[in-house]
Amino acid sequence: MFSRLVLASNNAGKLREFSALLAPLGVDEVLPQRALNVPEAEEPYGTFLENALTKARHASRLTGLPALADDSGLCVDALGGAPGVLSARFAGEPKSDARNNAYLLERLAGNTCRRGHYYCVLVLVRSEDDPQPIVADAMWPGEILTAPRGDGGFGYDPLFWLPDHQCSVAELDPATKNRDSHRGQALRQLVSKLEALR
Repeated sequence: MFSRLVLASNNAGKLREFSALLAPLGVDEVLPQRALNVPEAEEPYGTFLENALTKARHASRLTGLPALADDSGLCVDALGGAPGVLSARFAGEPKSDARNNAYLLERLAGNTCRRGHYYCVLVLVRSEDDPQPIVADAMWPGEILTAPRGDGGFGYDPLFWLPDHQCSVAELDPATKNRDSHRGQALRQLVSKLEALR
């Protein structure tokens, strides 16, 4: 495992989650790309995998460090998988969780099909030209509420209901979220793949 790596994101919520999830694995420092003056990479692709790979290579190229990129989002059945790769800017620019949540509720108004899932793809590159990036993915099924619940988390968490937990993601304690979330699942898969390479 690496003691330092750059997270190809400036999302404070993701940084908190990944730092907490990676600390027990010996990663002492997860640096947001902003701390290393790395501008955000373009995300022109229509798939989570292509976007994550692009972001990881970009961050590694500009820092010389191993880089971890996540591309994740909410996929809602009734919206044909939207917002999908556009989750962060679903309501347009500038990015805003509050605006995205309001727009999601507007798009689902009157719709009884509320099924959806969070999806995450993680890509770890050891160098910018790593010929074998390590890829992991996972999804976390749930339903979209008609109004926000809870103050924790970020993004769509206040609207994402977990039937197994009988609460929204924003109402989960952080340890449970880190364990059960799409990112938590994908990260455990990634770590398992890294350990197999030793």
